Amino acid sequence: MKPQVKEGEPSSGIEQAGIRDHRLYAVLHLIALRGLRRGEAAGLRWCDLDLDSATMFVTHQVQNIGGRVVQCPTKTPTSRRVVALDRTTVAVLRRHRVQQQREHEQLGVAPSGFVFTTTASTPLTPDRLTRVFLKLLDDSGLPPVRLHDLRHGAASLALQAGADLKVVQDQLGHSSIVTTADTYVSVLPEVARKAAEDTASLVLKAGRLVPGTRRIRRADKPDHRAHRGASSRGRRARGNQIPINAQQPHPVKPHDDGPESAMAEV
Repeated sequence: MKPQVKEGEPSSGIEQAGIRDHRLYAVLHLIALRGLRRGEAAGLRWCDLDLDSATMFVTHQVQNIGGRVVQCPTKTPTSRRVVALDRTTVAVLRRHRVQQQREHEQLGVAPSGFVFTTTASTPLTPDRLTRVFLKLLDDSGLPPVRLHDLRHGAASLALQAGADLKVVQDQLGHSSIVTTADTYVSVLPEVARKAAEDTASLVLKAGRLVPGTRRIRRADKPDHRAHRGASSRGRRARGNQIPINAQQPHPVKPHDDGPESAMAEV
């Protein structure tokens, strides 16, 4: 039976039954939603997380060099970044921390400080993380994809959700916004159209408002009170008018008093 996905909730497939219950589900969730590189995720330490403020600090990565797991600088200087975490991811990481502490107690191993480890508390290598991911996909019957595709999915979903291209660049740690735009060029036209529609709607709505207020201009919304006031004033004015016949006195027929009266009329 397929898991039910809530309407409007993006799904990368990692919520599939069997994956969510895996001890390393949290690292797949983090890559799928925040777009970490696998070396960055494997090298994440608890001191790099501030779950109370929902913030993650990406300061280094781990690589397998000569059979040893070695901490290395990030891919580029701009890959050192601060990443905001959503509430769901914070909850997943909190649950992972409790499970990890319980596992350490049961197995009698000392914590290494890394967020995602082997059962011996040693940090994961990027290659081992990939192998775990591919096995989970195969066991769950999901289509085969690369672990790195979860990072691409996180960026695409962020853009489709309306995130600014610069925000996505910072989230992924790209050295240039051109790299972000070139990588996700297929997503951008849809985002651009939505931005155009949203902008047009906002501008047209603002054009109907009185500047500095939220009141609609009279041309768009007649002021009925003013109309009623004008009608009342008109009725009062008509009530005060004097009929034309009342303004002019009746003509007086002149008396015929002789020649002097006739000269006065001239």
